[in-house]
Amino acid sequence: MSDGRDVAVVLSGGGMNGILLELGFLQRLRAERSLWERVGWIYGTSAGALAGTMAAMDRLDELERFLMGLRPEETFRPNRLWQLPFTGLHEYRLPETIAARVGPAEELVATLHTAPIELVVCVTDVGDEVGEGEEHAFERTFSSRTTPPELMGPAILASAAISALVLPVPVGETIGTDGGWVRNFPLGHAYDNPDVEEIVAFRYRATYPRSTGENIVRLRRRLERFRAVPPVRALIGELDAAEERRERGEPAHLPDMLLRLMRVTISRNTALEERYAAETDDSVRELAALRADAQAIARRHALPWRRRRAAAEVATRFDDAQFPFRHERRLPTTIVHGDAGELALDPSFRAGLEWPDASKRALIARGRELAEEALRGSSATIG
Repeated sequence: MSDGRDVAVVLSGGGMNGILLELGFLQRLRAERSLWERVGWIYGTSAGALAGTMAAMDRLDELERFLMGLRPEETFRPNRLWQLPFTGLHEYRLPETIAARVGPAEELVATLHTAPIELVVCVTDVGDEVGEGEEHAFERTFSSRTTPPELMGPAILASAAISALVLPVPVGETIGTDGGWVRNFPLGHAYDNPDVEEIVAFRYRATYPRSTGENIVRLRRRLERFRAVPPVRALIGELDAAEERRERGEPAHLPDMLLRLMRVTISRNTALEERYAAETDDSVRELAALRADAQAIARRHALPWRRRRAAAEVATRFDDAQFPFRHERRLPTTIVHGDAGELALDPSFRAGLEWPDASKRALIARGRELAEEALRGSSATIG
């Protein structure tokens, strides 16, 4: 970029635990002005899209106040039992919470559009049309530079809409939901940007605790008093069968199955994203070595007066080769891997859940510490 911004920041999904860790990570980056002033792009999915929005506008202090005051029921609030087949397991309360405490989406994206850092978010399109190209089937990306404000706001909220809990969010013609299904860690998009010279990323490593079955037990207790009613008695029988499946290690019910599928998809596409980046760098390095070796062989075996021309012809052939990776140089890349560990907040969004302030502060501090540890010995311009 002409203004000297050549660093891309990549943020993964990760729910409440992930965004708190990412906040600490971003605070650490911002503390180093020589690096932060080079950031030209933030690529984010789900929690990373939300954190990236505030980071691109340089409003991390405001993000911290928002997260410290955020309660579980203000993000995803459990729906009543009779609503579940029609409106999803939870009501998506986060959009109205953000509007009330941070600002209306249209105002935020208007500011975002003029910010020096471009935000790119990933959304899963669950519409009927596959779209062009199987490689990006059902994946949609939205940029704060090129996406109209009336679409960018919904795109950010759609990226963070956990689809195992809530229904999709319309984004123009896109039926958008959690971007984690297609690209939970958008590292590849940063690699594909020819203007990027360096990447600093945070990847949240989620833990998925085994279901305790508390919700099944709780519902059965509520229904026991009505056991004499035939439909209720039948429902209690289904709950017993679900509990038996859970004890065998099987999905107890369809929502449990959806959560397990999400775990599989997110874990796999995140790992493949890092593998793609590593293999691209390895390929570029090996290509450079092969080119040097081929030129040396050409010079060694050519007649003395043809050595320079032979080496030049080899170089030209390499320059003309069409390889699937686009970069002609390796990208210095620092990836901070973080998990919440024993500090993890309960991600279930069950009724009555609390997120202690002390745990939130500890997760933010952990994000800063992880960034400090990883960046201290990296190639990034730190300290």
